[in-house]
Amino acid sequence: MRVVNAEQMRQIEENAIHHYGIPSLLLMENAAWAVVEEIRRCIPKGKEGLNGRKAVILVGKGNNGGDGLAVARHLVFQGMDVTVLVFAPLKELKGDAALNLHLFQGTTGKLFVIEGEKQRRLTRLALAQADVVVDALFGIGMRGALPGLIEEYVDEVNCAPGWVVSIDIPSGVEANTGKVYRTAVRAQTTVTFGLPKWGLFLGEGPEYCGRVVVDPISIPESYLVEEGISTFVLMDDDVRDMIPIRHLKGHKGTHGKGILVAGSKGMSGASVLAGQGALRSGIGLLQIVAPQGIAKEVDASITEATVWSAPGEDFLNEEAWQVVLKQSEKAKALAVGPGLGENIEFISVLEEILKNISCPIVLDADALNLIALEPGLLSLRNGRGGLILTPHPGEMARLCQCSVEDIERNRLDIAVAKAVEWEAVVVLKGSVTIIASPDGRAFFNPTGNPGLGAGGTGDVLTGSILAWLAQGVSPLEAACLGVYLHGKAADELAKEFGWSGFTASEVADQIPKVRRALEYKGLEGKKG
Repeated sequence: MRVVNAEQMRQIEENAIHHYGIPSLLLMENAAWAVVEEIRRCIPKGKEGLNGRKAVILVGKGNNGGDGLAVARHLVFQGMDVTVLVFAPLKELKGDAALNLHLFQGTTGKLFVIEGEKQRRLTRLALAQADVVVDALFGIGMRGALPGLIEEYVDEVNCAPGWVVSIDIPSGVEANTGKVYRTAVRAQTTVTFGLPKWGLFLGEGPEYCGRVVVDPISIPESYLVEEGISTFVLMDDDVRDMIPIRHLKGHKGTHGKGILVAGSKGMSGASVLAGQGALRSGIGLLQIVAPQGIAKEVDASITEATVWSAPGEDFLNEEAWQVVLKQSEKAKALAVGPGLGENIEFISVLEEILKNISCPIVLDADALNLIALEPGLLSLRNGRGGLILTPHPGEMARLCQCSVEDIERNRLDIAVAKAVEWEAVVVLKGSVTIIASPDGRAFFNPTGNPGLGAGGTGDVLTGSILAWLAQGVSPLEAACLGVYLHGKAADELAKEFGWSGFTASEVADQIPKVRRALEYKGLEGKKG
């Protein structure tokens, strides 16, 4: 699914209205119905449905406020007791918003203009009794902090017991960056229109938006294709199409040989977990190159892989290159980094790998930290074969020679710029991982949860991406597949354990289950 910034969405709406002739009032009415339908889904159903339930709608003066007034009118007709709180003089509402104000005033709903502190008691009482609160204060055009008066009332909304639904984006969250300056509405559900916005996936946006529902509001898909959008959110259907098909006559040779260069003294677990991620993602042959000091330990821990001992007692050293080169013959993919340790001698091996190994390469963890000491090494790969980098924000900051705060403030821009510069797929990990392509495209990953914030889960991801590469998947799709299924595995585990307590090896074990569920869902859809 495409994802847009505020300017792109406004252009899409302008084209829909002026070029394709879709009335703006129809778009607003469709938006309102989408919110009403979500409210019907969220509120527990009784015998009377919405009849008699209470709703509070907070309205600003723009089109977002117009959407809220249309929602309020429809909820009155659904039998709800509706209170609208308008945070602007009524004369400031213009166009479609003014028309929806007039239509609402013809209903039995209540409306109050909030001018200052004197309405605080009324608002607090209305919010305390509300089954649902609708945030229609600010839309995607907002920048900066909320105005002081509204900020105080937003704090009241965030303490309210009712279900909070934000229209298009929670008020206080910037649509392009997800930045929240002081506070913002914390929604349980955000109903966004046309296409999802960047801010729902960036910065603090994911913390405030809750469940995101996307409604096209009658803008046809064919119109969107013409807009040249280059940012996407991964969905089940997209990822299912990336999964390689297994043939009846397939065998370990056709399922791909991958080389994993990993491990150091005290970090043998990283190579084992990466190996488990590769095996659980369907690799045909896995060969691990590990320092001689831990090779037997790794061999005993992952019996399905072949383990090759390379020079270096505690760390792989520069002589490990000959072992890597030999084992890489006929390999379909190579991954370097999990638990490797930051042995400066290994930089020369990375240089040889980038210059001489023709199959796709994944660089992770300590391989990235070593590259950060000699960032010019990445240019050796240009034009020589696929390259995937999988940094967390700290590693990305070292690679870019900036602060972690700089990375977090500009995740999308930096990921895309560096993917283009390095001619590599960049997997910038985070609460919403971004997969950026050398051609300028970027993909937000919606799967995963805080349970992945535990040691070893990144190693499992590296192994999974290695496996998809070995099976012939392109670097971009291998990264998307690995990240999406890795996160989906964690989401399945969270159903049982919550957001903590499951381990990296359990994430690896869950990968084939979520892959199979995805494939089965696709088959069911075809039958339907």
